[in-house]
Formats: sequence, structure tokens, C-alpha cells
Amino acid sequence: MAKFDLVFEGGGAKGMAFAGALEVLASRGHRARRLVGTSAGAIVATLCAAGYTPEEMLAAMAEERAGRPRFLDFFDTPGPGDFSVEVRTRSLLGKALRSIDLPWIPAALEEDFDRLLLTALLRQAPFARFFSLVECGGLFRGEALAAWVAEKLECKGIPGWISFEDFHRTTGTGLTMVAADPADREMLILNHRTAPALPVAYAVRMSAGIPFVWQPVRWRDEWGSYRGRSKAGHGILDGGLLSNFPLRLLVEDTPFLRSVMGGGPPEPERCLGLLLDEELPVPGVPPPPEDDPLWEEIPLFRHALDLLAMWTAAWDRPALRRFEPLICRLPAKGYGTLEFAMDKVRRERLLAASRAAMTAHLDRRTGNLGRAA
Repeated sequence: MAKFDLVFEGGGAKGMAFAGALEVLASRGHRARRLVGTSAGAIVATLCAAGYTPEEMLAAMAEERAGRPRFLDFFDTPGPGDFSVEVRTRSLLGKALRSIDLPWIPAALEEDFDRLLLTALLRQAPFARFFSLVECGGLFRGEALAAWVAEKLECKGIPGWISFEDFHRTTGTGLTMVAADPADREMLILNHRTAPALPVAYAVRMSAGIPFVWQPVRWRDEWGSYRGRSKAGHGILDGGLLSNFPLRLLVEDTPFLRSVMGGGPPEPERCLGLLLDEELPVPGVPPPPEDDPLWEEIPLFRHALDLLAMWTAAWDRPALRRFEPLICRLPAKGYGTLEFAMDKVRRERLLAASRAAMTAHLDRRTGNLGRAA
């Protein structure tokens, strides 16, 4: 039996593969010591830290409501009430409406007419998503994702909106996730040392905030500071912008990393990275359904995700090359980052491939497990 520091790569819906790998890890008696993740990896790391077994995690990730995958709820189209007066006023459409003179409407009523017209338009889902993308940076709100994480914490007897500091005190686990702050051009390493008052559920939402898909999360005053610096009002985005596979946080030794991650010198032999490898095929996997509704608006997003993968490679690649023996590559070829409507057959094939990959990886590392115990 060994205790590992686990690192989970970001990958959206492909993160389902982690449940299969964790099943094998648990079946051999191994446990997690510290947990680090980005985006989908942040979700899995949080569920692990909250005490979910691999089977419970898989059930949560495959959950359905009225015959529809629960994860599809995360694509929550905003309504008129979700846009503040400030956003409406400074919007391009708001400015355009104010600049148009409608001669058949008295000047005193034009402002009311403009407001009612914009409200009516925002009740139409396609327009609301477009407005949200242009004015708020993402098609969907993403509040449903934060609420789902809070719900899953409550299922384990943990307050849904618990802060990092209280979560660490309650669970005794070291949970870290990565997000990005474009305003300060900074990678955020979020845990109980760096952002103690930040709710864990919103940290997950930040880390998983794929640009253009979900709106950035605006850091609130009540969430305190990040490493002693205010982030109030900053729009926080997906950690995959800067590090989609944050292995370096656990294997490199710098004063900065010691300050944010704690502990003494790195112990690479304890580290196990779970990487979603899009070059490794999944045996026997059928193609995705052509009528999957999530893919109707995806060309823009797929391009953006390709750019993210390219941008993050520069920071992550040195650790990938140097510490390849610590990495378990989980096959994920042919699976989409936004394939949250994954059918049962494709899901089972993905899980089977991840179980086989973890089995092979642990077999290779058997000789080192005693030193990692």
C-alpha cells in the first residue's frame, strides 16, 4: 500500500476516465495524500478530498435527471435577471438602442421602450447566449456547476459553500486547484494557504471555466485575498489557460512552490499524474452520435480548446518530459472535451481503457511502492 500525491489533468467530459483509474488504485489499497487538479481534474480532486469512493464518484459524474445527463445542466443559459443594470447599460446593444431615435415614440418613453425591448430579447435563449458571450465572456453562466459541487459536498456532510480553510480543517486533506487571472496575467494556485476564505465550490467553478463557454467568475470581496492580494472584481478563468496538467507543483523545488504547496523538498516517488492522452485510442469505442445537441455550437469552442492545448504545453511540457515515469496516460482519443452527453457504451469503453492503463502503470512501479508508503 502507498500514499500518492495525485495530479489530475483538465479535459472536460473526458475526466470521466479518472473514475476508472481510481478504482484500480483503490483496489490495490493505495490512497491519496495530496490532490491537485485543473478544470475537470479540479472536480475529481475535490470529490476525492471530500471522501468519495471511485464508485460514488462515477455515479455522481454519470448522474441523470429525467433521462438527461446531469452535466448538461451546467450549460445554464442566462435570463434577463442575470444581467445587471450596469452590464445592460454598457452593452453594445444598449448603446445602439440609445443612439437610435424612434420618431413615433415620445422622447420621455424611449428609455423605457429600449429597456423593455432588451428584456424581451434576453428572454430568447439564443439571443441571451449571444449577449452573454459578447458582454460577459461566455455563453453560459456556470452557476449550476458551482451549485452541483456544493450539493456533492453536502452529500458527504460538508457545508456546500465551505471555504478552503474550513475544508482543510474538516477533511485533513491537501486540495489544490489551478485557475487563471487574465487581469494580472497570473496563474492562481488555489488552496487553504493561498486563498483560505474562497469557497471550494467556486474555486472548482473558476478552474473549470472554459473561455467562451462559461462566463468568468468575478472574485467577490467576501472571498478574501489571494496570497495577501485583493482579487475583488477580477474575472477568473479556466486554469487550463496556463497549466492543464500541473505536475510541476509537486515535483519542482522552488521557494515559491514551497510557500504555496507547503511541506519540505519534493518527493517525486510519491507523485502519480493522471493524464488524458488524446493520442492513445480507446479499444472498441463507437463514434459519438452525430445528433449530439452539444456539438451544434462547437466549432468556435473546439478551435479555442485547440489553442488552449497549445498555450499550456509550454509550461507543462518540461515536467512531462522529465517525469514521464510518474505519469499514467489514460486513453482518450476520439472523446470530446464538451461531450457531456456521452452514452453508456462510450463511457464504459473509456472506463475500461483507463482501468487497464492504471493497472499497467502500477505494475511498472511496483518496485518503488515501498519507498512511497
